[in-house]
Formats: sequence, structure tokens, C-alpha cells
Amino acid sequence: MILDMGPMLRGEVKKLDLNYLLPTGEFGDDRFAGDAQVSGVITDEGGYMHLTLSATIPYTTECARCLAPITGAFSVELERTVAVKETLTREQIEENVDEFAIVENGKLDLDDTVREELFLSFPMRFLCREDCPGLCPKCGKRLADGPCGCDSREIDPRWAGLKTLLDKNEEESE
Repeated sequence: MILDMGPMLRGEVKKLDLNYLLPTGEFGDDRFAGDAQVSGVITDEGGYMHLTLSATIPYTTECARCLAPITGAFSVELERTVAVKETLTREQIEENVDEFAIVENGKLDLDDTVREELFLSFPMRFLCREDCPGLCPKCGKRLADGPCGCDSREIDPRWAGLKTLLDKNEEESE
């Protein structure tokens, strides 16, 4: 969304409310299941402008342990000082890139800021529940559905040769 900041820059208004949908087709990420709902406010606070914004986006993904499907909504909140580009030096912009929302030619483009915040804050992995037991390493069954029956004892590979000797002795004694 590109906002016309002219009325605020001229002092005609002290507050701009934001409420719009940011299309996820532009995100290039198939985990997002719908458009991002963005809402917030820009206020003129006696000489500087302040942006407070929240964005919520629905997602679908898989549990990192058991691969069960997960759906939900992810939210981020951000705050920025709104500044006209000509009032800042190049160093201020480069050093404090996460502190400013920059107005260029009387316009403020929020989409890139929201998109970046969503991507950087979105978790790398999700769990279906905190105590998810995952998958059986031998047969691949979801352990949340119940035990799979596989032998859970692991033999240290350094002792595997000894186990074959013990198995051979057991077979001979039978």
C-alpha cells in the first residue's frame, strides 16, 4: 500500500489509520495460505511521525518432527519512525534501516517493510505440539498415533561384532 503522506506533512491531519490486505501472491512462499491483514496507525507526535503496525497472515506447514499438517495465523508487530528521505543523511538511513519508514516524494510504501518483517520473523520450523514424539527412526510411523512395535534398543556399533558372536552362541545352544 502506498500512502499519500501529503496531508500529514502539511499538518492537516495528526493521525492516519491503516487497514488493508497485502496479497500473498507477491510473497513467493507457498506456506502462506491467504492475504496478510495489515492494520496500524501513523501519528504526528509534535515534530516526528510514528508508525505502529501489526500484520497477521494465515499459514499451512508441516510439523518439523512428525510431518503432520499444521495451520494457523502468524502475527508480527513493528514500530518505525516515519521520516522524509531528504531530512536524513545516507549514513543515518544505512545504520538505522530498521528504525525508519522513509517517505519519498510525499508517498510512503509500507508493503516492502511488512513483507520483510514477516519473512524475517516467520519461524523456520513448527511443531504440532510441544511434546511431539516425532517419527520412528526405523519404520517412519508417527509415534503420536501409538507405538510402532520396532525394537527401541540401539546397539553401539562398536559392540555389534560381539552381539553377532552372542547370537551365534545362542543359536548353537538351542
